Amino acid sequence: MVGVMAKTRVVLVAAAALALGFGVPAMAAPHDSAAWPGGADVHNADKKDAFGKNLSGLTYENDGVVWAVQNSPGTLYRLTPDGDDWTPDAGRALHYPDGSGDPDGEGVVATPDGLFVSTERDNADGDHSKQQILRFDPSSPAGDVSATGAWDLTADLPTSDPNEGIEAISWVPDSYLTAHGLRDEHTGAAYDPAAYPGHGTGLYVVGLESTGGVYVYALDLGGAGATRITSADTGLPAVMDLEFEPSTGHLWAVCDDTCDGHSVTLDIDGSGAFAVAAEYDRPDDMDNLNNEGFAIAPACGADGKQVLWSDDDNDDGHALRAGTLPCT
Repeated sequence: MVGVMAKTRVVLVAAAALALGFGVPAMAAPHDSAAWPGGADVHNADKKDAFGKNLSGLTYENDGVVWAVQNSPGTLYRLTPDGDDWTPDAGRALHYPDGSGDPDGEGVVATPDGLFVSTERDNADGDHSKQQILRFDPSSPAGDVSATGAWDLTADLPTSDPNEGIEAISWVPDSYLTAHGLRDEHTGAAYDPAAYPGHGTGLYVVGLESTGGVYVYALDLGGAGATRITSADTGLPAVMDLEFEPSTGHLWAVCDDTCDGHSVTLDIDGSGAFAVAAEYDRPDDMDNLNNEGFAIAPACGADGKQVLWSDDDNDDGHALRAGTLPCT
C-alpha cells in the first residue's frame, strides 16, 4: 500500500491547490491492493544501453510498432520488434509548433488523429511550468520535428512544480464513453460528443504527478481550445502513465517507485464518473523501479497480452521491461 509519507504529500498538495483556487478531484477512499493480475515473469525488452536514462511514456501504434518518448532532451522514438527486444530508430528531436524549444515529453499516445505527447515544461526554460499536449505526425522521418498542434492546459490544471506536472496521457473513444454513460461535468449532463465539434472521435486523459489526479479533455483538433469534461482521483500519490485497455474498458493509471510500483484501474461507475475499480502490486519478478511508461499490446498471444514498462533510471543498462496481462 501507499506509504504514510506519500499520502501526506498528496494531502498537502491538494490543500495547497484548493487554497489557490484550483479544483482537484476528491481523494479516493483507501483500498487494498491485489497481486498483479498477469504473469509474474518480467524480462528485459531492449538491448543493453539502447536508450540511456530519461525514457518516459510508451504507446503501441499496433503489434509491430511502439512509440516511446524521452523527457530530456525531448525525443520521440519509433520501436520495432527484434526477437524479444524492441529496437529504436534514430529518434526525433521534439520542438514546439514554431520550431523552437525542447519540450519535456513525458507521455505519448497513438490515436486516429496522430501522436499526442504530454509535456510539463520547456527544457530550455526549466524553471517555469508549461503543461501542454502536443501533436506530432507519426510519418515524420527521424531528425528534428515540430508539433502540428498544441493545447495549453496550464491555467486549467492545478498549479504544479515544473517537474511535477503532466506525466501521462491516454485516449478513450467516444463509443466507450457514451455506451457507459460518462457524465460531463462541464454541461452537467451525459457526455454528448456532438457538443464538441472538431474534437475527433474520443477524449484525452492526462495524469498529474503532483496530485495523482486524472483530467479528461475534449480538444479542438482544428485549433487550440480544450474543454475539461471531468476529473477523477486515482488514490495514488502520483500518476506516471495512463493506458486505456479496449478489451476490458479499464483505464490504467500507474505509479513508479514512489508507491512501490502500484497501479490502479478506473472504470465508469453508475454515476457516470471514473472511479477506482482495483489496485494492483507490481509483478513479483519486477524490482521497485522508476517506471514512467506503461503500455498494453492490442493483440493477444498464447501467454496473454504483452505489457511494457519504461524505466527512467535505465537500471542495469535496461530501460524497457516486458510482462503480460490476461487477454480479457
